Amino acid sequence: MPKHLAYNNSKYGNIRVVSLPILVFLLLCPFGKVIGQQNVRDSLSRKIQFIEKTTPDYQRDKTYINLLNDLAREYRFVKEDSLLNLSKKALSLSRKVKYLSGESEALANIGGFHSDNGNNEMAISYFSKALNLAGYLEDPSTKMGILNSLANEYSYLGDFEQALKYFLTGLDLANASENKIMQSILNENIASLYSAQKEYDEALEFYKKVKKINQEIGNGIIIAETLSNLAEIYADMGNYDHAMFNINTSIATFEKNEIYDWLAFAYSVKGEVYLRQGKYKWALYWYDQSNLLHQNLEDDRSRIDLLNGMAAAYLGMGEDEKSNEYALAAFDVANTIKSLGGQRDCAETLYKISKNEGDFEKALHYHEIFQKLTDSLYKDENKRSLMLLKTKLKYDKDKQLLIADKEKELARQRNFINASIIILMVLLATAIPLYFNQKKLKRLYKALKINTQSLEESQTELNSINKTKDKLFSIIGHDLRGPIGALQGLLKLLASGDVAKEDLSKFLPKLRGDVDHILFTLNNLLSWGYSQMNGTVTKPKMVKLNKLVHGSMKLLSEMASNKSIKIMDQMPENCFILADEDQVDIVIRNLISNAIKFTPENGLITLEAEEDGNFWKVKIRDTGIGMNEKTRKKLFQENSNITTYGTNNEKGTGLGLSLCKEMVERNKGKIWVESKPMKGSIFYFTVPKITKKYRKAS
Repeated sequence: MPKHLAYNNSKYGNIRVVSLPILVFLLLCPFGKVIGQQNVRDSLSRKIQFIEKTTPDYQRDKTYINLLNDLAREYRFVKEDSLLNLSKKALSLSRKVKYLSGESEALANIGGFHSDNGNNEMAISYFSKALNLAGYLEDPSTKMGILNSLANEYSYLGDFEQALKYFLTGLDLANASENKIMQSILNENIASLYSAQKEYDEALEFYKKVKKINQEIGNGIIIAETLSNLAEIYADMGNYDHAMFNINTSIATFEKNEIYDWLAFAYSVKGEVYLRQGKYKWALYWYDQSNLLHQNLEDDRSRIDLLNGMAAAYLGMGEDEKSNEYALAAFDVANTIKSLGGQRDCAETLYKISKNEGDFEKALHYHEIFQKLTDSLYKDENKRSLMLLKTKLKYDKDKQLLIADKEKELARQRNFINASIIILMVLLATAIPLYFNQKKLKRLYKALKINTQSLEESQTELNSINKTKDKLFSIIGHDLRGPIGALQGLLKLLASGDVAKEDLSKFLPKLRGDVDHILFTLNNLLSWGYSQMNGTVTKPKMVKLNKLVHGSMKLLSEMASNKSIKIMDQMPENCFILADEDQVDIVIRNLISNAIKFTPENGLITLEAEEDGNFWKVKIRDTGIGMNEKTRKKLFQENSNITTYGTNNEKGTGLGLSLCKEMVERNKGKIWVESKPMKGSIFYFTVPKITKKYRKAS
C-alpha cells in the first residue's frame, strides 16, 4: 500500500545521486550510511556535545531539548534505540523545566518508536498524550503533526473511521492556518485510505488536490513523495506506463537529495511495477537495490512488501528455495509488528510456494491462514468502505449545500446590482448638477467642523481655567484670609495699645504658627497654581533621598515639638533616586506636615524606605487619628478637595495631597495610603531607583 506521509519524519536533504556506483559503495562500506543525512546527525550531535561540555545540567535550556528531539527524529528508520533514548532524555528534561513544546515532541517521538515496532496501543497512548499537551501550545503545526501520526496509527490497526476522523481534524487546522505542507500530507494520507480499499477513483480525486497544493508549495521532494505513492496506485490499477513515469521521476529526486527511506520505498515500488508485468529479473534488480538501502534502515512496515515482493519474483523465476526464504522472512516481520495485511499477503505467497513444491499439507496450512485473514479483512473492508462512502456522501452533500447557498447569495447580489444600476441611471441625470454644489458644501462643512473643534477646545480650556480660578479663590478666601486677618487684628491691638508690649510674647507662638501656616500654604499654592497654569517641567537627576528627608524634618521640627511629637528617621543610607529634587521635596514636606497635623500630642512619626524592584518605596507612618474607608478612597481622587482639621484644630487646604499625587506621578511613581480610624495612617509613595551604571556615570 502507499507509504503514509509522517510530518515529523519528512526529511529534505540535498547532496548526491544514488545509482549503481553508490550501491557498490554501500556494498563495500555497509556502515557508510546516508552521507547527507549523516551530516545532519553529526552536526546535531556536535551541538549537543558542546552544550554538555560547557553547560552544567541545571542550566541546559529549551535549545538543548530541541536539539535532542531533532536528533531523535533523524534516527527514526535508522537507529531506533537512539531514537528512544534521546526522546526519553528530552522528555525528562522538558518535564523538569516545564517546557510543554519539548515534552509534546518527545512523547510524539516515543510514539513513533512504538509504532515502528508494531506496539500500536503504546504508540496511540503516547501520541494521545502528546496531542493533549499540544492543545496548550499556540503553534498549530505541532498539533497537526500529532493528529496525522494518530490517524496513521489507527489506519495500521484497520480502524479507518478513527483514522479518517483524525485526518479530517488535522485538515481543518491546516486549512484554517493555511499550512500548505500539512494540507498536502493530510489529503494524501486520506487518499491512501481509499487506495487501501481499492477505491482508486476516490483516491485519485484526492491526489488531484494534492498535486495542485504541491505545485503551490514548489518543493521537489514533497512532489516526489506524492509521485511515488501515485506510482503504486497506477501499478495496482494496471496502468504501468503512468506508474513507471511517476516512479522514475520520484527516484531521480530522491537520489539527488539523498532521501534514503523514501528512495528505498521508490525502488521497491519500481520492482513491483516490473513484477506485475511478469518481468521478474528487472523486478528483482530493483528489489535488491531497495534491500541494500534497507540494511541501514529500521522500517519494518516497508520491509514486509519488499521481502514478499522478492519472494514473488524468485517464485516467478522458478527459484522456489529463495522464494520460500524471503516469504518466511516477510511473514516473520509481519507477525512481529502485527500487520494483518502483511500476514495475509505473505501467507498467500507461502501457499503458492508450498503448492508448487508439492507440499500440500503446508500449502493447506498457509491457505487456511490466508483465507481466514482475507475473510476477516474483507468484512472489515466492507465496513470501512461503507463508512468512507458515508463520510464522502456527507462531505459531498455539505459541499452541494454550500454551493447552493453561494448560488442563492450570488443571485441576490446580481438582483441587487441590477436594481442598483437602474437606480444609478435614474439618479445620474440629477447627480451631475448637484456635484458642484456638493463640493461647495463639503468645503463649508470642513471649515465649520474646524471652527467647531476649535470652539470646543477653547471651551474645555476655559472650563479648566475657571475650575483653577475657583479653587484658587476658595483657598485664598478660606485658608489664607483667616490667618492673615488674625495677624492683622493682633497688630491693630498692639498698635492701639490694647495689648501691652510685655504681653506680646504670649502671642508670639500663635503668631509664628500662623505665619508658618501661611508660608507653607502659599508655597503649595504657588507650586500647584504654576503647574495648573503653565505645566510643571520635571527635570530628573540623581538625588539622595536621605538629604531631602533630613531637610524636611529640620524645617518641620518646631511644628512637631509644639505637639511633643517625635519623628524617627529609619531611612537606609545611600538611597539614591532619579527624580526632580524640588518636586519630591514638596511631597515629603507635605506628607510629614500632614502626619504632624493629624497626630495627637506625644505621638510618633516614622520615616522608612525599602527597595521595590526598580523603585524606592517610601513609608511615612504616624500614630494619629487615622481615617475611615470612605475618606481614604476619596483622598487622591481627581478634583477632590477635602478640608479637615488637625488634632489641635490646625486647618488645611486639602491642596497638599493633590499636589503630592501630581508630583509623584510626574516622576513615574505612585502614591497611596493605608489607614484605620484611631490606629494611625501609613502613606506610601514610590520614586525610580537610580542604577549603578548611572551613579558611576554621574
